[in-house]
This record gives sequence, structure tokens and C-alpha cells, in this order.
Amino acid sequence: MIRYALSCEHDHEFEGWFGASDDFDSQQARGLLECPMCGSKDVRKAIMAPAVSGTKAQSGPPGPTHEMMMQAAQAVRRHVEDNFDYVGDAFAAEARAMHEGKSEERGIYGEASGAEVQKLREDGVPVAPLPQGPPTKREIN
Repeated sequence: MIRYALSCEHDHEFEGWFGASDDFDSQQARGLLECPMCGSKDVRKAIMAPAVSGTKAQSGPPGPTHEMMMQAAQAVRRHVEDNFDYVGDAFAAEARAMHEGKSEERGIYGEASGAEVQKLREDGVPVAPLPQGPPTKREIN
């Protein structure tokens, strides 16, 4: 796996993991990459300092900060799943209807394409990505 520091046209910084060095270029050319903060498809590699290891290789489990962040993200996801209405792929339409006062205001979650999310944001509809859940056994195997 290769980790790249990435940024979008709005200078949001994030990282991406790719199976091979050509995967970034391939995914970018197919329009599959987008900023997780604003949905922009204008994603580029940022300047990144190389990882230089000393005489002792660093390997092992992620540190306590990483674990704490993962637990916090999962707590947010559980709260949303337990308290919000799942609307599936009708998310963009339902979020827009609530924003325009055509539907009752409530917490919702579901699926939307990057283009749908970008359009919602451009129109002032507040949306945010839901942290990814833990992988299922099917995804691991």
C-alpha cells in the first residue's frame, strides 16, 4: 500500500491509500477521487516528506491516538445509526426537501454520489460524510 498526502482546490488536506503507484493516476482520470470535506473532484498529490526509517524498523499496531480517533468515529456512526432516519439513496432529495421546507426537519443519513453532495453544498444544504464503519467479514475475506 502507498499513502499519499492529498489536497483539493480549496486546500483541504487529507490522505489516500493506494494499492500501487499507478492507482492514484487511474482513479483521478476516472473521476473517482474527491475531497472528503467539500466533495471537490480537483484532487492532487501534496508535497510530502518521505518516511525515513532508522536502523530499527517501525512496525506494529497503530498508536493510542489513532485508536482513540477510530473509537470516536465509530461512536459518531453508532449515534447516527441509532438516532437518525436511514433514507437510502433518496438522501440528496430528502436533504434538499428539508432544506427547502417541503419536508419535516429531522436527522437523516443515506447514500449520495459525489456530484449530488457537491450540488447540495453549493446550494447551502448542510451535509457531512458519515465515518466509515468497521469492515465486515465479507470485506476482509
